[in-house]
Amino acid sequence: MGSIRRAVVTGGSGFIGGHLAERLAREGAEVVVFDVAPPPPEALNSGAVAYVKGDITDEAAVARVITPDVDTVFHMSAVVGVDRYLSRPLDVLDVNILGTRNVLRRALDTGARVIMASTSEVYGKNPAVPWAEDDDRVVGPTSAERWTYSSSKALAEHMAFALARGHGLRASVVRYFNVYGPRQRPAYVVSRSIHRVLNGLPAEVYDSGHQTRCFTFIDDAVEGTLRVAAEPGAAGECFNIGGHRETTMAEAVGLVTRLAGADHPPRTLVTATALGDGYQDIDRRVPDTAKALRILGWRAETPLDEGIARTIAWARAAPGWLAS
Repeated sequence: MGSIRRAVVTGGSGFIGGHLAERLAREGAEVVVFDVAPPPPEALNSGAVAYVKGDITDEAAVARVITPDVDTVFHMSAVVGVDRYLSRPLDVLDVNILGTRNVLRRALDTGARVIMASTSEVYGKNPAVPWAEDDDRVVGPTSAERWTYSSSKALAEHMAFALARGHGLRASVVRYFNVYGPRQRPAYVVSRSIHRVLNGLPAEVYDSGHQTRCFTFIDDAVEGTLRVAAEPGAAGECFNIGGHRETTMAEAVGLVTRLAGADHPPRTLVTATALGDGYQDIDRRVPDTAKALRILGWRAETPLDEGIARTIAWARAAPGWLAS
């Protein structure tokens, strides 16, 4: 982690942000989480992280939390998840674009280093995988809500790079690929499948299940993020943070079912019927992580079966999550 003394984690009540804040605190940093959501239950008995409730679309509130003594801002706040893209597209745009502008401009004013979370969604449905950081974006029509997240994160990246190159902001971008693990909201393929099977329901495979992903365990994602923060040469750069094993969705769901000892085989969900015209899928999502290995010495280390088994073990001991 290097010289991080005081860090702000926006969105630190969420999945990746929460794990990141805890890791920072364990390694000795003074950590402030800034989030519109309350602290997660597991944080209530710990004094290692301070929680400030606030909205990143409120410029004054952002200025109150990113103070001149903050050396690093981990900007994890976002409205994320396909269910939210489809139901709350305006919130996706407001938070991911306007909120990011507030965070980046305040960091520029105070001189803080910024590590900004982005997404593999930025590449859209470019068929030429694996995707390197400078590869083209291929996205669907603006009439499909599915692409609000991809577009909003791309614009956020444009802001970060413009402020870095034109105004001296020390900003880096990390593009996460299908991060999973304990405490993730049950709205993603691994977390949703675990939630369903442990509640006695069959997991669901979208359409044919042939779509592929490169899953990344949360501990690996946090490690990659911290290596970006610790590397001076990462300023002004973007990094893919993703696993290197391409797995079909059907295989991933089947692995959850097997490792959880579920009685029910997965069932097929027809997205055209269940999710409507606003949803469009991506056939393959594969990162080129050569840059992260070369500059950061980072590579995802946790095999998918191990990460899923660890997540299932956590979920079995988390009745509140299972009841959600």
